[in-house]
Amino acid sequence: MDKIQDEIIDEFSVFDDWLDKYDYLISLGGQLPPIAPEHRTERYQINGCQSRVWIDATLDDQGRMRFTADSDAIITKGIIALLIRVLDGRTPQEAVDLELYFIDAIGLSANLSPTRANGLAAMVKQMRLYALAYAAKNDSKEKAQ
Repeated sequence: MDKIQDEIIDEFSVFDDWLDKYDYLISLGGQLPPIAPEHRTERYQINGCQSRVWIDATLDDQGRMRFTADSDAIITKGIIALLIRVLDGRTPQEAVDLELYFIDAIGLSANLSPTRANGLAAMVKQMRLYALAYAAKNDSKEKAQ
């Protein structure tokens, strides 16, 4: 099991009502560090989201993924904050292989509107695409050596 995902499940388990869970998501979104202004462009925007969402990913010196993101919708911003919390700091291959079981465990996908659920899927897909690209780049470097 994954410690970070288990922590998120525990945090959400204290709320009985989905309105309280939405409030918690909103507070998480408020804690999300801002994305660089140059990344709030169409190039970084996620297609498939009802609201506007921007995601960028880099690799740090230790070869770990570092995500930044923003959204113009407060609940969506909270959702992306959760995804970053789970995927940030992992190697590209870990980010590709990781099963994001917390999404169903907290009831997120079941309690989103169809358009928000599509947006969640699009955000996960984009973050995995970044990870796949960095993993492929790492594989190419290793084979060249």
